[in-house]
Amino acid sequence: MTRVIRMSQLLGLALPALGAAALAQDAAPGAVALTPGEMHWVSQGGLAMAGMEQLNLVGDPSKLGPYTLRLKFPKGFRIAPHSHPDSREVTIISGTYATGYGEKFDAAKLKMLPAGSFYTEAANVPHFIQIEEDTVLQVSGMGPSGRQPVKPPNG
Repeated sequence: MTRVIRMSQLLGLALPALGAAALAQDAAPGAVALTPGEMHWVSQGGLAMAGMEQLNLVGDPSKLGPYTLRLKFPKGFRIAPHSHPDSREVTIISGTYATGYGEKFDAAKLKMLPAGSFYTEAANVPHFIQIEEDTVLQVSGMGPSGRQPVKPPNG
């Protein structure tokens, strides 16, 4: 009999806790599930330059908090040395992307990253980009983000 009372007491404590956990999950931000046709690219997002397109999947890179976005670059696109105030993780979804590090564009420092590649960018580290073929990247970071052009040394 004592065992039955203890079990019921435990259940009496556990069931409200489980209910609270279920409510907490319901109160969490909504899930995102998008097909390519449901994704709406814009020609000028917070990080997109002329000729690029941007798609914010989760969050807003201009605001405090986590974000995930995609960037679409046309073949031949180049971005001069610049940095970002946040660290980022980048996956090349399609195309061939080349990135290098330094305050001056140097094609000899470019590393070719084909589709499926992954790399990280540390905050405030100057880097430059060259697009070898139409390319789509997925970028995740913690905002607020932005782009700071690098003034070349002695320039």
